[in-house]
Amino acid sequence: MSTPLPSFAPSAAYDDARDLRPVEPETLRLDGVVREAYVPPLAPPVRHGSLADLPFENANAVPDAVALSRRTPDGRWTDVTARQFADQVNSVAKGLIAEGLMPGDRIAVMARTTYEWTLLDFAAWAAGLVTVPVYPTSSVYQTRWILHDSGAVVLITETSDQAAAIGSELGHLPGLRHVWVMEKGHVEQLAELGARLPDQEVEVRRGMLGPAMLATLVYTSGTTGRPKGCALTHGNFFAEVDNAAELLYPVFRGRPNEEPSVLLFLPMSHIFGRMVSILCVRARVRLGHAPSLKAEDLLTDLAAFRPTCLLAIPYMLEKVFNTARARAEESGRAPAFDRAVNIAVRYGEALEAQQAGTGPGPTRALKTARAFHDPLVYRRIRAALGGRVRHVICGGSPLGRRLTAFYAGAGIQVLEGYGLTETTAATTVTPPLKPRLGTVGWPLPGTRVRIAADGEILVSGEHVLHGYWDPQAGGVVPAAVDGWFPTGDIGSLDDEGYLTITGRKKEILITTGGKSVAPATLENWLRAHPLISQCLVLGDRRPYITALITLDPAGLTHWRRMIGKHPVPPELLVDDEELRAVLQYAVDEANQLVSRPETIRRFAVLPRDFSEAEGHLTPSMKLRREAILRDYAQVVESLYAT
Repeated sequence: MSTPLPSFAPSAAYDDARDLRPVEPETLRLDGVVREAYVPPLAPPVRHGSLADLPFENANAVPDAVALSRRTPDGRWTDVTARQFADQVNSVAKGLIAEGLMPGDRIAVMARTTYEWTLLDFAAWAAGLVTVPVYPTSSVYQTRWILHDSGAVVLITETSDQAAAIGSELGHLPGLRHVWVMEKGHVEQLAELGARLPDQEVEVRRGMLGPAMLATLVYTSGTTGRPKGCALTHGNFFAEVDNAAELLYPVFRGRPNEEPSVLLFLPMSHIFGRMVSILCVRARVRLGHAPSLKAEDLLTDLAAFRPTCLLAIPYMLEKVFNTARARAEESGRAPAFDRAVNIAVRYGEALEAQQAGTGPGPTRALKTARAFHDPLVYRRIRAALGGRVRHVICGGSPLGRRLTAFYAGAGIQVLEGYGLTETTAATTVTPPLKPRLGTVGWPLPGTRVRIAADGEILVSGEHVLHGYWDPQAGGVVPAAVDGWFPTGDIGSLDDEGYLTITGRKKEILITTGGKSVAPATLENWLRAHPLISQCLVLGDRRPYITALITLDPAGLTHWRRMIGKHPVPPELLVDDEELRAVLQYAVDEANQLVSRPETIRRFAVLPRDFSEAEGHLTPSMKLRREAILRDYAQVVESLYAT
C-alpha cells in the first residue's frame, strides 16, 4: 500500500515555527522612495548534482510514497510511487542513451500537460541531455525555428498529426535525427530499448552534471519579434524551487490526514507550469497533470483529483466567478449572490489587515454572515475547483484587489506572483501569511528587485538566466547588465517591499498631448467583466485613448438569455445599442481608476475574439499588439475619425 510523501518541516523561512511569520525584505530608499527590495536566500545554494538526481533521491528516501498520480485512458487516476517513477525515469534515460544521444544534445518535446512530459524531462536530464519545450499549438514555422535555432536532434510529439505537420520541414532540419510520437508508444519503446543497458550508464551521465550546466532552452512567446531561447541551468531551477518551497511552506505542508497535492493544467511548455512540476518533485508534493483546458474535461479532473493547490492565470479565476454570478442571476438569486460577494470581500480585507498587524480581523458579525453564505455560495466556488483547494498561485497579469479579497473570504487564498521565462518563473510572490492584496508580493528569497529611474523593474538573483541561446555566437550570450536583468516591465515598490506592476515598458502609450499611459490598468479591469474576453487599449501618438473590445461567448449567451434577445451574428451585434450601453458602463467604471487624460474616450466592439490561430495571442494568452493593430487598422482609424 503506497503512502503519501511526507511534507517538509518548517525551516529558516520563518522566524518561529509557532506563528510561522516570514522574514521581511530589506529596502533601500532614494529621495524618500523605495527603489530596491531584497530578501536573503532561505535555502542553501546547491553546489553539486542536478535536477536529474531528484527522482532517485526520493526513491531512496521514501520509495513507497506517492510521488505522482497518472490519469489512465478511461479517466481513472492511478498512483505512481517514488520508486516506480525513478525506475521509469531510469528506463527511458537508458533508452535515450541506447539511441546514441550524447551529453548536451537537445531534445524537443511538443505536448500538452501530461505525465509523459514530466517523465521525459527527468529522463532526458538523467541521460545528460537538454530539453526544449515547444507549444503544441505552435505553427509549423514557429516549430521549425525553435528546432533549428536550438539544434535539437530529437523531437517528441504527443500526436501523429503534430509529427506529420513538421514532416514537410525535415529537409530544412538536417540536425534532427528522430521524430518520436507518444501516442504511438515510442516512449514505452525507449524504455524497452534501454533494458539491455546497465544502470551504471545513467549513473555516469548523472555524475557528469552540475548546477552550472544547461538544463533547458525555453523560448519566449515572441510578442514583439522572433522567440529567443532562454538558457536556464540546473542551478537556476534549484534557486527558484528551493526558495519558493521555503517561502510557500504553508501551501505545501498539508493539513492533518490530508496530503498536499497539485493538479497542473497550465502548459508545461511555459516556464510557470514547468517550474511547478519540478517544485512538486523536489518538495515531495503529489503531482497530477490535466491535458485539456475544456471546461467539462477540467472540471472532471478537478473533481476526481481534488487538489489542495492550483496554478492559474487571472482569466480562469475571473471566469469561475463570472460563471457563478451568471448562474445565480438565471435562478433569480443575483441579489443574494452579490450580498455574499460583499461579505467575502470584507472578510478577505479584514484577514489581510489582521495578518499585516493593522486590524483586529473579522468581527463576530462578519464571521456569522460569512458562515451563513458559505453553503450557499462559497462552498460551490470551492467545489468548482475540486472541493479541497486552499491556495491558488496566480501569475501572468494582476488579478485585482477585489477579486483576490473575494476568494480569500470564500476560503481560497490567491497568492499572486510575477516573473518571466528569464527568471525561471517567479521573481516575486505573495508571502502566504502576510499578503497585500493588489500587489505581486515580495522578492523571492535570494532576489533583489530594483526600480530604475524610468520605472523599469530590474532583477538580480541566482534564478536569473545566464543568457540567451545564440548558436551563431557559439552558445550563450549574457542577458544581464552589471548583474541586473532588465525585465521590460514598469512597476513600483511600497514601503515594505511589495511590488506592484504597472505595465510593459514597450507598451507605454504617449499621447500627442505628451501624457504617458500604461494600458494594463484599464485592460485588466475590463477583461474581468463577464461580457468581455479581451481588451486592447491604444492611443500612442494619438490625441486620446481608445480601446478594442472582444466579447466573451459564455457571457454573451447569458446576457442574451437574461434580456430575452434572440441570437444574431456577431457582426450585427457589435453595434447593438443595449450591448454598447452595458459596455460603456464598464468602460466608465474602468475610467475611474485613472486620470482624465488616461481615460478611454471611444471603443469598438470586434466581431470575433482574438486567437492564437490568427496570430493575435501568444500561447500564454498575451496580446500581440502589433499584429492586432495591423489587422484592425481600419477599425482603429475609425475611432479617431472626426
